[in-house]
Amino acid sequence: MTHEGAPATGGLIVNCLPLTEEERRRFRQAAPEMVQEFTGDDAHRGDMVWPVTVPESLRPLAAAVIGNVDPDTLADYARLQWLQTFSAGADPYLSSPDLAPEVAVCNAAGVYGRPVAEMMIAMMWTLMKRIPDYVRNQSAGAWRDEGSVSSPAGRRALVIGTGDIGSHVAVLARSAGMATTGVRRDPRRSADGVDEMAGFDRLDDLLPRADVVFLAVPSAPGTRHLMDARRLALLKPGVYVINGGRGDAVDCLALAAALHGGRLAGAGLDVTEPEPLPEGHPLWREPRCLITPHVGGGNHLAGTGEAVIAVALDNLRRYAEGRPLLHRLGRDHR
Repeated sequence: MTHEGAPATGGLIVNCLPLTEEERRRFRQAAPEMVQEFTGDDAHRGDMVWPVTVPESLRPLAAAVIGNVDPDTLADYARLQWLQTFSAGADPYLSSPDLAPEVAVCNAAGVYGRPVAEMMIAMMWTLMKRIPDYVRNQSAGAWRDEGSVSSPAGRRALVIGTGDIGSHVAVLARSAGMATTGVRRDPRRSADGVDEMAGFDRLDDLLPRADVVFLAVPSAPGTRHLMDARRLALLKPGVYVINGGRGDAVDCLALAAALHGGRLAGAGLDVTEPEPLPEGHPLWREPRCLITPHVGGGNHLAGTGEAVIAVALDNLRRYAEGRPLLHRLGRDHR
């Protein structure tokens, strides 16, 4: 999505992407009149993590930063006009009181939809086919039939949040034979893979119809504990809950209680509240809960790093030319 109002250009650009020398040359060509400092290391291309470290001497001079800086250091960036994140999520920046309202915050929308959706669908299949039970049996050297399994065919997927990730989930779910219902703020907007769209005001009515609930919402006041004890109780027995968006969308203690009580068939969590999930949390002890450490996105899938670089390079050209930036987030995104 394009947003009008690209900021005035000028000043230092701090680029924290792990770039090769050839890629750095392309960034210099994209903004030849601007000074660029490159702080990323290509040796970390495959394990790109954030927040990145920007030298303290560069922070007061930076008009633009490409990279997920530490939100606690935002007050150091007195001249900042544009922040381009590696990630799709930008919640800590949008909610920070240290970031001036006029600073343009752009994310890497469109890069992580497929890998995160594939992780979420993989979790669904894994739980339905009782793979975790067989992995435990293998570790114990036990040849044991774990009984009946499930199939997505003929079931209904409720996809809460139908942006890039949610739409990819819906497409994959429908290809597996599922009917798909989407939930988004503006139900008048369609999304690929969604058979029917509804607003959040209908969520309580839709939950009892679902066989699998997929959550792909950002972290925001209106989405925190969207799936709490009350809403988990609205689900019919045997439902799967899969969260690949933000950990605080699910009350993890309430989810642990629902799993322990036997009401849910299983839960797959690539994100939790808090992260990392602390030692001793009851979800660690739930055999029907599959937990991964927020690895659905990131740079784990080959080609993701190149896609992030392409987004940042396109926006750098736009910034240098004073054109509207892509994937600019309004403060109401929260």
